[in-house]
Amino acid sequence: MTQDLFRQDAYLTQCAASVTAITEQGIVLDRTVFYPLGGGQAGDSGTLVLADGTVLAIADTRKGKDAEGHATADIVHVPAPGQEEALARLKTGDTVTARIDWQRRHRLMRFHTATHLLCHLVPQLVNGCSITPDYARLDFNMTDPLDKDTLTAGIARLVAAAHPLTVGEITDAELDANPALVKSMSVQPPRGSGRIRTIHIGSEALIDLQPCGGTHVANTVEIGAVVVTKIEKKSATTRRVVLGFAPVAEPAAPQ
Repeated sequence: MTQDLFRQDAYLTQCAASVTAITEQGIVLDRTVFYPLGGGQAGDSGTLVLADGTVLAIADTRKGKDAEGHATADIVHVPAPGQEEALARLKTGDTVTARIDWQRRHRLMRFHTATHLLCHLVPQLVNGCSITPDYARLDFNMTDPLDKDTLTAGIARLVAAAHPLTVGEITDAELDANPALVKSMSVQPPRGSGRIRTIHIGSEALIDLQPCGGTHVANTVEIGAVVVTKIEKKSATTRRVVLGFAPVAEPAAPQ
């Protein structure tokens, strides 16, 4: 089982780890800062730095699967093409430094948090989601039209208000007692541990509260300038909202 350090601190950019397996799927570590594809959010990319200084490029991160294709508790780091020489130097038990592409991760964190703000502005169930470094989209289960300028202005207002974000948890029973917390029709929060991770935005006023396993910024002001680039009618009961960034300088990695 891979210890998922990003769940507790999305701002960790690297960690020391031991290689527990090297498979056809990729490289499994005992602990990692890499977020695996899931919940609509893209998996992290970055590097693994071996003890001798060799750098192994990681193109993607996925959840492990067993022989029957069922998800496991492992997190798999997928090497980029052309990494055969670096892979030949790697063995089970080796210690490596796992280092994410921070600029890419931070864009994902900002977009993911922005989608929570969008859920506040459009209080409808979500039946599709995609969060990438270049854009984010939410598909809302609704028939009423939406306006790009109105939503862009609403997001800007919530960003400027500097609402804090906190990570919490609730029990399975608490979620069962309040099913409206789940706003996604397509992705259900993982159960089994008895505790479900939640994202809470707002202090004096509640902006958003829902189960979520992704990575987010600590305050809405960190999202920066996000605009609604497109609204599409995907079906008679689905409205797609696409978000993009206005051009801004990327922040430096946290120390």
